[in-house]
Amino acid sequence: MISWFFIGMVTTILLTPGPTNTLLASSGIQVGVRRSLMLIPAEALGYLCSISLWGVLIGTVALKYPFIPPILKLFSAGYILFLSFKLWKSNSNELEEVAGIRARELFCATLLNPKALLFASAIFPDIVWHNATAYTSHMLMFLALIIPIAFLWTLIGTALVSNKIQWLNQRNLQKGASVILMFFCIPLSYSAIISL
Repeated sequence: MISWFFIGMVTTILLTPGPTNTLLASSGIQVGVRRSLMLIPAEALGYLCSISLWGVLIGTVALKYPFIPPILKLFSAGYILFLSFKLWKSNSNELEEVAGIRARELFCATLLNPKALLFASAIFPDIVWHNATAYTSHMLMFLALIIPIAFLWTLIGTALVSNKIQWLNQRNLQKGASVILMFFCIPLSYSAIISL
């Protein structure tokens, strides 16, 4: 069964500015929403490959060393806290424009995105790496959440370039994401500590 905690954490982390979302927003700035939608399958495939590889590796190691997943959760909580502070302190007011964003480039950026390790080690439940049904249901939910969030990031790019919405800027997005990440860090840390 897929928990609301899983859905909330996936949504929050996918909404957080990062390399993949920056490329999606930049594509929205450069070519608009319609043409940017062709990049969404590349993001989905990148996350599918990366999370699955990390998950299998973690699931295999956890059988011999059961203390590894809680430790990785603690590191993930630390990474979320670090990301939260980094977003809060960032002075960037504009998304960096990257010329000619192609599906292959977005796939590679997503494949190497550190969020994939975070998802595999702390957000996806442990059972996912040992049960094909749990893996399929959680991965399908994850992939379903990618679609509207990627669409939203391309919309954000077009909104930023049009300057029609005063409060919608990179600074406010970063501050909001920072606060949300800080709140999600607490239950993640707690679950890791009680698992040790």
